[in-house]
Amino acid sequence: MMSFKAALLLSTPAVLALQWPDGTGKLPALGWNSWNAYHCDIDESRILNAANAIVEFGFKEAGYEYVNIDDCWSVKTGRDSKTKQLVPDPKRFPSGISGVANKIHNLGLKIGIYSSAGTMTCAGYPASIGYESIDAATWAAWGIDCKSLSNPSSKLDLKYDNCNVPSNWADKCNACVYNLNNPNNYVNGTCVNPGNYCPAGYNYTTSNSAKRYAIMRDALKAQNRTIQYALCSWGSAGVEQYGNATGNSWRMSDDIQNGFKYVTSILNMNSFNLNDVDFWGHPDADMLEVGNGGLSAAEERTHFAFWAAMKSPLLIGTNLYTASNESKSILLNKYLLAFNQDDVYGAPAKPYKWGTNPNFTFNATNPAEFWSGKSQHGTLVLMMNTLAVSRNMTADFGEIPSLDANGSYNVLDVWTGKNLGSLTSSLTVKVASHDTAALLFTS
Repeated sequence: MMSFKAALLLSTPAVLALQWPDGTGKLPALGWNSWNAYHCDIDESRILNAANAIVEFGFKEAGYEYVNIDDCWSVKTGRDSKTKQLVPDPKRFPSGISGVANKIHNLGLKIGIYSSAGTMTCAGYPASIGYESIDAATWAAWGIDCKSLSNPSSKLDLKYDNCNVPSNWADKCNACVYNLNNPNNYVNGTCVNPGNYCPAGYNYTTSNSAKRYAIMRDALKAQNRTIQYALCSWGSAGVEQYGNATGNSWRMSDDIQNGFKYVTSILNMNSFNLNDVDFWGHPDADMLEVGNGGLSAAEERTHFAFWAAMKSPLLIGTNLYTASNESKSILLNKYLLAFNQDDVYGAPAKPYKWGTNPNFTFNATNPAEFWSGKSQHGTLVLMMNTLAVSRNMTADFGEIPSLDANGSYNVLDVWTGKNLGSLTSSLTVKVASHDTAALLFTS
């Protein structure tokens, strides 16, 4: 049975989106982020190595463009006493952030920076609440390395986290959000334990969280260059109501970690948020774990296929110099990248059948297994095997929204690039445990 929340999320229209005049943010961001690979152990050398790897291994050519520095880049003792600006750690970044930005821009790539909408970042470094205008102007100045502001490499990205919110900015009530660390509190769309939860129909656009993130949005818009804005709000405070109008993407869950249960739990959550996805607005399923060793090759394929199909930003979170060739080939899959970056169809793939569970069941271990989405290159169909053993899975043309039950279609295996021929009515394939069959249907 579909829960009330499931019905609400699947029927809620997307709100008016934040749009940049130069087109930044219309499509999901593609790039690399330092956190999943290195956490706080970052420095100038590692950031520039990542940028060089993006070029060397063909990721730039494939469309990856942002090199994002996450937490721990500044001095921990505080701001500059006179300017009140954040100060890059001189030991970690002897060239400063502006020097690193120049080198990244010279490679034809773009740079990203990190802060939090609180008094400190998640790792305890100075953050931006109360300093939004100063910080936005500082980042804008650091990122400029040429006279022409129309140069596409002069853009940058801001990841804006949600740690250490002062009490005067706390929300009056909390949204009911699934958390993998406390799964028994969330039963098919409802929190069952007592808590300061907001009433049904609550307008989260009036929340303090919405206001905190809007202040930084307005500070970024006041700059003379584009700064793509990524809200890292962990899916809290009803962000699906205001995220689209506030940022170019918004985190729809708690942090991903390097294990398949985190992949399926986030995928399950996002399957109920997909009507909020179109051009200019993208629920962010968090950074990729492909290449970090915690997932099998099958699980990496599932992870990447669904992040791409859901039109999430795709931010690599591994050392590309040590990642396997198989992991790199997954991240470079041209068919899934084309679907994610489609400039004709902005909507994501969505579930058309849950499979193991009844439709609209909220289940973090066995989420919806059968998905499809339209693109200018054809209809993408994904069939994920969440079980512990291989099984046959069938794409029934009559069940897939954009296909004709009696039609014939050419079918391409997205992973191998092999043409499976012209097929009618259905296609059955064997799918390994935790793997995903990815198929492209064309007339």
